Amino acid sequence: MSQSEQVQRFDLQAHSVYSDGELPPEQVVEAAAAAGVELLALTDHDTIEGVPAALAAGAMHGIRVIPAVEISAIDIDHQPACELHILGYNIAHDASEVKARLQSFVEDRRRRTLRMADALRELGFALDEEAIEARVAAGRSIGRLHLAEGALARPQNAERLRAEGIADVGDFIRAYLVEGTPAFRMRETPTIAEAVEMIHSAGGVAIWAHPFWDFEDAADVEATIIRFQALGIDGVEAFYITHTAEQTAGIVKICEERQLLMTGSTDFHGPRNSIFSRFLGFKTYGFRPNLGPLAGS
Repeated sequence: MSQSEQVQRFDLQAHSVYSDGELPPEQVVEAAAAAGVELLALTDHDTIEGVPAALAAGAMHGIRVIPAVEISAIDIDHQPACELHILGYNIAHDASEVKARLQSFVEDRRRRTLRMADALRELGFALDEEAIEARVAAGRSIGRLHLAEGALARPQNAERLRAEGIADVGDFIRAYLVEGTPAFRMRETPTIAEAVEMIHSAGGVAIWAHPFWDFEDAADVEATIIRFQALGIDGVEAFYITHTAEQTAGIVKICEERQLLMTGSTDFHGPRNSIFSRFLGFKTYGFRPNLGPLAGS
């Protein structure tokens, strides 16, 4: 096990076909259990549709599953404004008002994704229009993964992709669909404050996900943690598969000083993902996580 021994082996971020993951929730839980995970969170983007199936699978495989969601939110106070992810744990996933709030976020996500699809077409890319339209018609979440898959699936893009050194969906997303690239489009809602408020109103715990995936500068991360704590954030995902020992130590120091929770994950997306393909792949570098109420009994 790559993380220090804990009462429970945890991995608190994973994705299913309900957002940008490869597997249905039941298979995500099965894979986590097979890897030795004891405490898991299914954190699909802006949706809790997969939570009931994950909870049922958890009971079957003897693994505790936390009802959770990953909300894409706009940090309007950062210069320039940017999109970050807030994890909501222990939320009342069966409450109608929670579902309604999340559905509004899903609709904004869909509109943003379709704007990015338009931008890709303007840049000369063909897309798998049938697959995109099928997800939209079914009311399913659609995101950057699906646009990247749609571009890679079209043979008329093959020569251009080879010339640009784009071999998989990760390459395509980094080249065209992240901030600072030609086809990226910003979401309109929610703000960080609205995401945190929504999670708390659902009885949940709000955690800033993978800080050093979004920012490179340690001072920027520290300043952001301080700002987010003023907005009510409960903790930070200190332990993450791409975080270095130095980055982790810096987050731990801030969280300990400010009495914030410290969680961790591999951010599982599926066995074929080039980075996020296995559970328990993150390191704690000898530091002790602070899961607070998420640890359970």
